[in-house]
Amino acid sequence: MKEKDIFCRIIAGEIPSTKVYEDDDVLAILDISQTTRGHTLVMPKQHYDNFLSCPKEIMHKVYDVAQRIGQAEMLVLGAKGVNILTNVGAEAGQSVPHFHVHVIPRYIVTDPGFQITMKAQDTSGMDLPRLAQSISDKMEK
Repeated sequence: MKEKDIFCRIIAGEIPSTKVYEDDDVLAILDISQTTRGHTLVMPKQHYDNFLSCPKEIMHKVYDVAQRIGQAEMLVLGAKGVNILTNVGAEAGQSVPHFHVHVIPRYIVTDPGFQITMKAQDTSGMDLPRLAQSISDKMEK
């Protein structure tokens, strides 16, 4: 039998956590490593390796809870913004192989604790219409 990941163990009650929300399908907990005050992890109770393998019905429930938590953090914590993100695969920064969404409240733009930066690539050598079509052709309808 495959060893349970840390989130499966938290869901099973084997490891304590600070719960923000729980229902039959979804658990939200404060991240033990608070990137910013209120950093919350929202996950399905059933194990799915990542966002791409999660059934749409469950994914929608997870994101509904993430949205509601983000809204509450803006009101209660005085956050000026919120990052809602998930990582798929180690190359993208996924450290726990269990689908989860980070809800990270943001307070000031110069917050040194957490930054997301995206550096644009030079696209002059890319055929963007062909790239878009090749992605579109492989999408499930």
